[in-house]
Amino acid sequence: MNFVRIKYKKIISKALQIVFPIVLGGIILVYMYQGFNFDRVWEVLKDDMNYWWMFLSLVFGVLSHVFRGMRWKLTLAPLNEYPRTSNCVNSIFISYAANLVIPRVGEISRCGVLAKYDNVSFAKSLGTVVTERLIDTLCVVIITAVAVLMQTNIFLTFFTKTGTKSDVIESILSSSNFYITLACIVAIFVLFYFLVKNVAMFAKIKGIISNIWLGIISLKDVKNINLFILYTVAIWASYFFQFYLSFFSFDFSSNLSIMAGLVMFAVGSIAVVVPTPNGAGPWHFAVITMMVLYGVGKEDSGIFALLVHGIQTFLLILLGIYGLVALPLTNKNKKL
Repeated sequence: MNFVRIKYKKIISKALQIVFPIVLGGIILVYMYQGFNFDRVWEVLKDDMNYWWMFLSLVFGVLSHVFRGMRWKLTLAPLNEYPRTSNCVNSIFISYAANLVIPRVGEISRCGVLAKYDNVSFAKSLGTVVTERLIDTLCVVIITAVAVLMQTNIFLTFFTKTGTKSDVIESILSSSNFYITLACIVAIFVLFYFLVKNVAMFAKIKGIISNIWLGIISLKDVKNINLFILYTVAIWASYFFQFYLSFFSFDFSSNLSIMAGLVMFAVGSIAVVVPTPNGAGPWHFAVITMMVLYGVGKEDSGIFALLVHGIQTFLLILLGIYGLVALPLTNKNKKL
């Protein structure tokens, strides 16, 4: 009887991890696009979008993954793990596509790819991923701090609009935007709980806590720390230009400044932490709200968020498929 209960608890837990992100993202999207004229989206796609700028932005999207794969290889070297660069990059492609199905499962899947094709210790590589996420969090904090300092008034207005500024407490209960913000915060804590629980359980079962810790602290033994910093800057610069160059794909956003791009990029980077497929919903909410503050019409802002996010998501799917096809082909002469 206890076995059956435990089994059902695991099933419910897994179902929640899959269903909850989709439902949350869907609810936010429905709220943001209620009464929206979707016919205009097709008009923009057919007649008004500059595909060359969009293509250029996607080039930076691909580069960000390539640099991330190269940086990952660098952090594995101190652990005496030397995977092929192509395997590292293809595993990154697959991981981001996997995250579209179950948020954050990609971190596990890419470690499994290297374990399969390069016999890299799963536990050690998982530790390096933890370190990588800590570095990414630090980068987001730095980018956000710079954006806040440079565009303080815009951020204060954003906090007011979302019902999170301290002096608008009286209007919180009547602010639907506040509830979206609150739901996103709760979702982040739920994600963190499941991540800690799953990693702790996995580590306990496999007895690999010490190896995970070796992976986490591997950064201190990286031989070329300057190259690591260069890759990190390249990753986040690529992320930014992927977003910023998409402004020039549309007439209504082409006049936005690079500082506006930095602010929206910072807020969007925070929004994608919320566990929905590729940040769908929270990202739209953050970007649309910010674009409106910079003078772009709400409908145009909605079109921008919908198309940019949709095209970038499609790119992740294509890269994931490419990675799945390329891995067995580039490793066909290796004994697995």
